[in-house]
Amino acid sequence: MLHAPRLKARATGQKAIRRGGASRRGASTAELAILLPLLAFLFVIAVDWGRVFYFSLAVENCARNGALYGSDPFEPAQSTYATITDAALADAGNLQPPPTVTSTNSTDSSGNAYVEVTVAWQFASLTNFPGVPSTTNLTRTVRMQMQPVTPK
Repeated sequence: MLHAPRLKARATGQKAIRRGGASRRGASTAELAILLPLLAFLFVIAVDWGRVFYFSLAVENCARNGALYGSDPFEPAQSTYATITDAALADAGNLQPPPTVTSTNSTDSSGNAYVEVTVAWQFASLTNFPGVPSTTNLTRTVRMQMQPVTPK
């Protein structure tokens, strides 16, 4: 007979009355207070990971632009860029300070000429937690075969 009121309350769609419900009111607040620092830390780490991914793509695009410029023998005459470095830094407007660009021309074992452009930039993270690096070096190298110049 002790269970009859609880069953009756459920059958009519009303809330069942719990004994000691007042003692659980602060439990969710305490659980949130315990988990909130961890959730905030995970959020900031996720934002930093996204920023590293975004800036690594920007550095790779800079290296690709420089290699594309350097691989075309007719590009310097048609372009607004004076050097491979200028072409590589055209997409680096959001990278402060500007990245370092190095380029080399060489030939492979088959005798094909190529240009290799390396772009390096130091990423500063938002977090300063122990175990999380505050800076990361992002370096991308792109090698592109140079187009042969055909005689006219």
